[in-house]
Amino acid sequence: MPKIYADITRTIGNTPLVRLEKTARYHGVVAEILLKLEFFNPLSSVKDRVGVAMIEAAIKEGKLGPDTVIIEPTSGNTGIALAFVAAARGLRLILTMPETMSVERRKLLKVLGAKLVLTEGARGMRGAVEKAWELQRMIPNSIILDQFSNPANPEIHRRTTAEEIWRDTDGRVDMLVAGVGTGGTITGIAEVIKSRNPAFRAIAVEPARSPVLSGGQPGAHKIQGIGAGFIPAVLNRNIIDEVIQVEDEDAGETARLVNRLDGIPVGISSGAAIWAAIQIGRRPENEGKRIVTIVPSCSERYLSTWVFESVDVGSDPVP
Repeated sequence: MPKIYADITRTIGNTPLVRLEKTARYHGVVAEILLKLEFFNPLSSVKDRVGVAMIEAAIKEGKLGPDTVIIEPTSGNTGIALAFVAAARGLRLILTMPETMSVERRKLLKVLGAKLVLTEGARGMRGAVEKAWELQRMIPNSIILDQFSNPANPEIHRRTTAEEIWRDTDGRVDMLVAGVGTGGTITGIAEVIKSRNPAFRAIAVEPARSPVLSGGQPGAHKIQGIGAGFIPAVLNRNIIDEVIQVEDEDAGETARLVNRLDGIPVGISSGAAIWAAIQIGRRPENEGKRIVTIVPSCSERYLSTWVFESVDVGSDPVP
């Protein structure tokens, strides 16, 4: 039946679960891996949910009006989400971002009308966060929504993402594998499903080169979107049953493999999450178990990065 939406933000959510077939067989996986394809959101990432949730919460609480300047540190996808929501709602937005983030992300932010302030790449998200607070002190009538501490972040996943997974699996789900950036996704989903299924396990994914969740030191890594280098305030560490560290190269190789074998255009952090899900899914004790893996964004946003730099864009020989 035809349906017309009032604006693009109303199209967020209800993303599909798709079984990982060929890549799973290639790696000898004995569990069932289902990918939650968040790039089906309008601006192609899981952060679309968070962007609209934080803005709507701030408006409802009286913290955000038509003359308020929104400032936010981002590794890219949250900024893109905020940018399209701000454009649709007529709001002003300044974003701080490490200079190492992909060109596609940076261009899209500017196309959507946001102002962009780049910070030193080696300092990671911590540098972007510090710059955002510096700007907030300088700019009158400005607000930082702060995805790392904003309760609207995990709450939107409680209300939508968790319920979608529960509905689409008929409640038959054994594990969640999710990369941790802010921690909102894994927190919101796991809190809801664990309350209904105490045997449900939540596996967090972080970069091996910045193993903060595992008690290690923050470090530079190439898995955009996860591994902020600190423990985010919204992350409920009590719901995490296991942390898996992923090397940059494994994340990249897995992303390329899934694109090629399954035709699913996953990006860098998705490659990390899927690599972790494969390790879990190969364990004999997990035979027949159902593992839902969050795919935050698609490969199109990373074509200029190291993951796909070896792709030859020239003419191919044919018979």
